[in-house]
Amino acid sequence: MWGDLLSLGMVFPLCIVLGYFAGRWAGGKLGYPTAGMWVGLVWGIAAAFWELYKVTKKLDRMDAVQGKSDEKPRDPHDSDPR
Repeated sequence: MWGDLLSLGMVFPLCIVLGYFAGRWAGGKLGYPTAGMWVGLVWGIAAAFWELYKVTKKLDRMDAVQGKSDEKPRDPHDSDPR
């Protein structure tokens, strides 16, 4: 769990920087380095947020499984609803 969270600290800037430079390179090859840079930057930001979404969903599933295992079974004959 902690590894997933800590990896976001590296994945976020890495996606953005790689997207920027890949877009700049591809744009330069096509003759539009500025447009390529912006497209690459947007793709890098989208990839970073996609990774954040995946980690969040994974942690949500882990939390739901752990929450179910922490609950103690309730006696149906017990009148106290706590």
